[in-house]
Amino acid sequence: MSLPLLVSLMALLGAPFATAAPPAAAASSAISQTTIVNLNSADVTTLARDLVGIGPAKARAIVDYRTKNGPFRSIDDLALVKGIGQRTIELNRARLRISGAPPSAPPSPRTR
Repeated sequence: MSLPLLVSLMALLGAPFATAAPPAAAASSAISQTTIVNLNSADVTTLARDLVGIGPAKARAIVDYRTKNGPFRSIDDLALVKGIGQRTIELNRARLRISGAPPSAPPSPRTR
């Protein structure tokens, strides 16, 4: 076997093994790069791109609900949007944040 043929064969067979990342490293990298989504400010594109089980139609429903009813007070309020269930909420809980929501109840005045 000639040397150029041997080198070509080694390069051809060795390249996929040298460049492939191990599955554990890829999964670990994906977890560490999870995008945080603010439920009260994210647009349709962000919701559809960054949330599991949320496509353009459900993302539009979330934004429409928020526009009509005001900001979400908790992540669990997402279940009030038609088509969003507890499973979808749990799949996304770690990446969802709520900010810009009014307090759930004003503090009561002290009486003496």
